[in-house]
This record gives sequence, structure tokens and C-alpha cells, in this order.
Amino acid sequence: MGLIEKIEQIDRQLLFAINDANSPFLDTIMWWVSKPAFGIPFYLLFVFLLYKNFGWKSTLIIVLSTAAAVGLADLSAKYLFKEMFERLRPSQNFEIKGQLHYVNNYHGGMYGFVSSHAANMFSIAILLGLWLKKKIRYSLHFLLIWAALIGYSRIYLGVHYPSDVLCGALLGMSIAFLMYKVIIKAKLINFSTK
Repeated sequence: MGLIEKIEQIDRQLLFAINDANSPFLDTIMWWVSKPAFGIPFYLLFVFLLYKNFGWKSTLIIVLSTAAAVGLADLSAKYLFKEMFERLRPSQNFEIKGQLHYVNNYHGGMYGFVSSHAANMFSIAILLGLWLKKKIRYSLHFLLIWAALIGYSRIYLGVHYPSDVLCGALLGMSIAFLMYKVIIKAKLINFSTK
């Protein structure tokens, strides 16, 4: 068995382990966590914390740069990965889709590599976490756990392999880190504010 086949085998084993550990309670939680509305209270909290620690001008720059990072992550996930690799989601893969547990009969789109959810959420987590960690202890840790939970929910729902989520997370983190470095280099944030 070659390296690629071994990785694919491990990917499927992890997918089945996570997807098989289901219950009606977890179905409800993971369905909710995977929805975009799940993030709204967190986004509002993050904006408030940014404002309290950096002021309006810096908060606006951070929010706009985060939106740009999410846009780049989302477009990259779709056009540079999903449409290039055309790797079927587990829920669309005829070999295994009948063995998976689905919540509300949700199967997602056709292709899943890389996870846009993971790319987007990890770009938010890294970018906001890098700013907030300067002012609020453990904020980066919390944000990474939050993004990881969303990524986990995508595997639980059977619409992504673990490698889809991992690679999406790496893509989002890379874009966020580059955006952070650009803002630092351009000296757009005034650290003496507030």
C-alpha cells in the first residue's frame, strides 16, 4: 500500500470514528454549530472586544482585513482546491456514503477538498486571535477551539474528511497570518489606542 492509499485509509477510519459517535443530542449540537448563524454572537463579542482594546479606527481595519481574509480563504478553497482536485465529499462518494450517518438528510455540495468552513473559520480565529492575544489572555486559544469545533462538526455531519478540514484550516491560517503581517508592516494599527 502506497503513502496516498495509507493516508486515504486513515482519513476514512477517522471519518467513520467521528461520524459513528452520534446521538440525537450531538446531532442537534453539531447541526447548530455548523450553521453560519452559530458564529453571530461570537462575531459581535469579538468586535466589542476589539473596540474596547483598540478603538474604532483599528477595529474597523481589523474587521475589514478579517473580511478580506475570509473572502480570500473562501475563494481559494473553492477555485484553487475544490474545483481543481474534484475530490468527492464522503456524503457524495458512492463507496461509503451509504455507511454514514446524516443529520436532516444534509449531504453538502459535490466536492469537499478543502473545507471552506474550516478555511473561513480558521482565518477568523487566527487573525482575531493574533490581535486579541495582545490584550486578552487565552483569546487565541479560545478562538482556535471555536474554529476546531466547527471543523469537527463538518466531519461529524459526514460532509468532510478529516484531511479536508485539516487542509482547509491550514489554508485559512496561512492567509490570516499573511494578512496580519501586511497590516503590521503597513503600521495600520495604533497599539497605543485605548
